[in-house]
Amino acid sequence: MRLSGWWLCTCALGILVAPCWATTPCPDGITLNVILLQDEESPWSLNLVQGEIQKAIEIDSAINADKGMKFNLTAYYSGFNTTFYQHMGCPSSTCEGVDELKNLIEKKTLGCAVFGPTCTYATFQMVDAEQGLKLSTPIISAGSFGLSCDYTLNLQRLLPPARKISDFFIHFWQQGNKLKPVWRTAYVYKKPTNTEDCFWYINALDVDEGEFAKNISRRVLRKPEDLRNEFKKKNRTSNLFIMCGSPMDVVEMKNGSAEAESSDILFVLIDLYNDKYYTNTSSLPAMQNVLVVTMPNSRNYTINSDLKDNNTMNDYMAAYHDAVLLVGEVMRDIVYKSPVEFEQMEYVNVNYFRNISFNGIAGNYKLDEHGDRDVILSIIYTTTDNKYRTLFTYNTEHRLTVVVESMPSFIWGKRLPDYKPHKGLAVHDIIVIVLGVTVVVVASIAFLFYRQNRKGRLLRKRWSHIDSDLITLLENNELNVISLQIEDESNNVNVKVRRALYDKKIVILKELQHSDGNFNESQKIELNALLHIDYYNLTKFYGTVQFDQGVFGVFEYGERGSLRYVLNDKISYPEETFMDWEFKISVMYDIAKGMSYLHASDIQVHGRLKSTNCVVDNRMVVKITDFGCNTFLSPGRDLWTAPEHLRKQGTSQKGDIYSFAIICQEIVLRKITFYTECCSDQAEKLLRVVKSYFRPDLNFEMASEKEAEIYTLIKSCWDEDPEKRPDFKKVENFLGKIISKIHNKENESYMDNMIRRLQMYSRNLEHLVEERTALYKAERDRADCLNFMLLPGPVVKSLKETGVVEPELYEEVTIYFSDIVGFTTLCQYSTPMEVVDMLNDIYGGFDSIVDYHDVYKVETIGDAYMVASGLPKRNGNRHAVDICRMALDILAFMGTFQLRHLPGIPLWIRIGIHSGPCAAGVVGIKMPRYCLFGDTVNTASRMESTGHPLRIHVSQPTIDILQRTDCKFEYEIRGETHLKDKGTETTYWLTGETGEDYNLPTPPTTENFHRLQQDLANMILACLERRSRGSVRRKKLPPHIRQEVDTDQESEVESEGGHPEYLHLATVDNTLSTFL
Repeated sequence: MRLSGWWLCTCALGILVAPCWATTPCPDGITLNVILLQDEESPWSLNLVQGEIQKAIEIDSAINADKGMKFNLTAYYSGFNTTFYQHMGCPSSTCEGVDELKNLIEKKTLGCAVFGPTCTYATFQMVDAEQGLKLSTPIISAGSFGLSCDYTLNLQRLLPPARKISDFFIHFWQQGNKLKPVWRTAYVYKKPTNTEDCFWYINALDVDEGEFAKNISRRVLRKPEDLRNEFKKKNRTSNLFIMCGSPMDVVEMKNGSAEAESSDILFVLIDLYNDKYYTNTSSLPAMQNVLVVTMPNSRNYTINSDLKDNNTMNDYMAAYHDAVLLVGEVMRDIVYKSPVEFEQMEYVNVNYFRNISFNGIAGNYKLDEHGDRDVILSIIYTTTDNKYRTLFTYNTEHRLTVVVESMPSFIWGKRLPDYKPHKGLAVHDIIVIVLGVTVVVVASIAFLFYRQNRKGRLLRKRWSHIDSDLITLLENNELNVISLQIEDESNNVNVKVRRALYDKKIVILKELQHSDGNFNESQKIELNALLHIDYYNLTKFYGTVQFDQGVFGVFEYGERGSLRYVLNDKISYPEETFMDWEFKISVMYDIAKGMSYLHASDIQVHGRLKSTNCVVDNRMVVKITDFGCNTFLSPGRDLWTAPEHLRKQGTSQKGDIYSFAIICQEIVLRKITFYTECCSDQAEKLLRVVKSYFRPDLNFEMASEKEAEIYTLIKSCWDEDPEKRPDFKKVENFLGKIISKIHNKENESYMDNMIRRLQMYSRNLEHLVEERTALYKAERDRADCLNFMLLPGPVVKSLKETGVVEPELYEEVTIYFSDIVGFTTLCQYSTPMEVVDMLNDIYGGFDSIVDYHDVYKVETIGDAYMVASGLPKRNGNRHAVDICRMALDILAFMGTFQLRHLPGIPLWIRIGIHSGPCAAGVVGIKMPRYCLFGDTVNTASRMESTGHPLRIHVSQPTIDILQRTDCKFEYEIRGETHLKDKGTETTYWLTGETGEDYNLPTPPTTENFHRLQQDLANMILACLERRSRGSVRRKKLPPHIRQEVDTDQESEVESEGGHPEYLHLATVDNTLSTFL
């Protein structure tokens, strides 16, 4: 550490013999002790820092005053001078900081926190001697970069220490991305003279026991001539050079060396405390192959490194300024959380300064668990036009590199250089290459001779047909001609495909057009090549046979039809259970394997690949057919055809890849061929494919991770440039790896997949049955519940069992009718929605009352409500009792009911009850209704229409039935009442039941009943006028009504100020409202 051993020993001895002095409580004055080097050359000199600390104290005092805090910070400055040493500056500050600390303890002026020193030599002696001094006061330093100050008890460092920089180089070197390869070696250039930060940053990379040396193979260069010699070496170990300094140091280091300007070399310059990379508009040409590691652009000041200027500013000064703000913030936090601790503490607990984040003039500070600052470093490069740009950022907390500029314009091309230098070919390498080329040429010539001789042998081989007696045609019916048809689209002729039996196997016979069985040489070559194809995913060709109808090719039969047919049949092959994602990948894999084998065979190209000539056998294996028939079938020109072959007719292996991609899109979506939302016409699709880049739909945004892999493969297979499309061998390997990941197997056929699925299904079948049964029962119960709401239970049961309901005659039932008084008037001044809401509120309340009685709600028609008891379930004499009790409950409910849209307006109903015989039955097939018939229904309706508001009008037969029961109902005779078509009969008002308090509303007086309609209209008009003044929308009133309202002021006053005369209570003892 550039100090003599005796000096260290003397300093340490002085520390160890120091006694333990008593300290006073920290908050007395809340002093900050500043211990810094005081000279004219250091950017952290006390002469420069003192002013910034005072500014920060003033800012903190203003914050305390604003928040009502009763403390302020004060600073006690202690500067030490090293000018009388042989080596001035930090190298001679080893014991200076400790001496100042001892003086503070002796004078009992040690405050809440110590700022400084910046020099690592001085700080190390202080933190290393904490046990001897029993010091608990936190030390905050803008510096102390060295590894020796790592993981100490009380030290906080507000600038990134050497440990963070070493970690950056390790992780940045080991991480690779699209702009940067993984690096494993480096040169570290250690200049003869360095600043305090550069000395310790490079020292962390230099030391043999450091983490950087353990992870990266590095070599340290200590002299400029050593560096220049490495540039010239052809066998140097790395292209990467790390140094610390400024751009001018780079210029001096290169010293006009042409080798140092090479784009094969990359320099990494550590220059953290320089803002020129953000403020300068241009860079130096010498910086074009340099990456600069610097602090983020978060400063709220501009650096001025001239120490003699009155406006000097740098990151050290800013850090000590922000340290004051940090202490103030911590002290306020302690006051808020624990005032008692604040009054009694002798020092600030160091934990308050760790794992903390705060803001200062240098931006955001984040201190880790050891008190060291984490930052997001910027890695800056120089563009080819000499501009600074940020290429990466590195987060020291999460050790994460992020690419900022994805398409940089730098000297290295599209990617940063590799760490290995490019070496020239050695003599032995040249010999090996020459020998290899010679072997390839000789092998190629031998292969050409072999192909030529084999072609001749095939030409000389005589072709013979299969004996027609060995082929048994199946019955000549519609099932004999299957959907696998080969279309010769150039002539628009359908080639018939027929089934037959050959060698106890079902085969298909494809007619060979324009052939009489005497094949020419090229046709014989094709047929012989077909005959030798025998692969699991290709249909077998057995030969040709000649009938009177013509010449046919005999091919293996796919029992389940074409792949296109299977994809379209979503009933036999459902998406969720059978044709799931794994199964679809297996389908693609079968096609890829078959085409890979075909391309490697003598046939080489298919030329007509489509989903209609991929067939599926009874074991669900996909096989490819229609290959190798080029002399009999012309190349296709359809939606599966590659665009280059649509423009110029022909076939190629890359064209087959394109066809495979279109089939894959069919498999994935299970929709029409070449499905797009923007276009459905086939001719238009073909035209757009020929003229521009037009492809089917693939929704990458909604795709899962597994689907995105396949989508990317499909997209590469239908690339416009045929050379960029992969071959089938690569496609086969890619799909095989996906299947292997899914099932941990090398491959899986359809049969394996299907057996595995059947086993899984059988294990879960009982659970599925129980689940489906439970769902069925729940749906059945919901349907029954709905039916019971529409029709009586016995009726529903009869309909379910026999489908019919026999009409039935009931000797005695009781029927209830009610309607709303003045309903027409209310509707005139209400909107349709308000009418519906009103009826829903009223009849919803009625329905809830009906549930508590042995009655059956028959129907509602407009404002009329009809209920019956005694049917369809007979209940003796209880039908009259239940209806009367229900009527009393309904009348009590109307006494508390209020209209939502016309508050304060009374609402009355008339109720009529009658008992007698009745017939009932279900009428209609669609929307059937349970209807009642007979004179009893008409009489009950007449009882309601001749009744009065808020009265229950009961006939004599109902009263007779009530008297036959044990129930004591209260009623009063109304007298003789004329009923239409019935004459005059004695009727009654039902008023209650003995022992029960129904709290019935008091009806209007009889003498004022005839004024009801007119006064109700006037009250509604008055209510609507009040609503209009409150900006509430209402229906527009008729002109004659508006005139009446304007002229009849007296009526309006009556409507607003008090109720009409006929609403006054008949008995003054009842103080309840008659309509609320």
